[in-house]
Amino acid sequence: MKNHVSNWDATTFFERLTATNRLARDKQFRFCRVSGLQGFEEALAAMQTTTAFVCVSDSAEGFTELNNTPRTRRVKTVFIAMRHKVDSMPARLACFDIMRELFRQYMSVLILESTRLQENSLYLDPRIRFSEIPQYFASGCACASFQVAVDIFTDLRYNEDEWLPVEQPKTEEL
Repeated sequence: MKNHVSNWDATTFFERLTATNRLARDKQFRFCRVSGLQGFEEALAAMQTTTAFVCVSDSAEGFTELNNTPRTRRVKTVFIAMRHKVDSMPARLACFDIMRELFRQYMSVLILESTRLQENSLYLDPRIRFSEIPQYFASGCACASFQVAVDIFTDLRYNEDEWLPVEQPKTEEL
């Protein structure tokens, strides 16, 4: 018995959205893969000439639920950032307005993607939280993130073929 787990490639999905979205193109958002929050910070530091970013973490958080319908949840994090004039709250707020609109536009495609994924027994959590990262995170850069959770049915039926036989310890006879 093989457990063929399908998976959704969030990185490729958001890379395609960034490349084909008019707002992302107009505002010159650059896509990159990162490894968690630390990788996002490193990308911001390394790409000083880039003014706008969409970064997807290549790592995922998740869990497996042991119940009557076992499933595995994988959570992917997407970071969005825009550079602005240092110590300019109006510029920072304008960046957040753009990032909120980009998020809304991404969600308008993600809702369609959700239907396609359901046909393959992959289920997106409909609650996608958008978080603005505090100002002190990166001076002169407005940053936000959101997480997309995908649930995948997990076949947890015991399969004897996956295990080596366990020898029972010998007991001494009295």
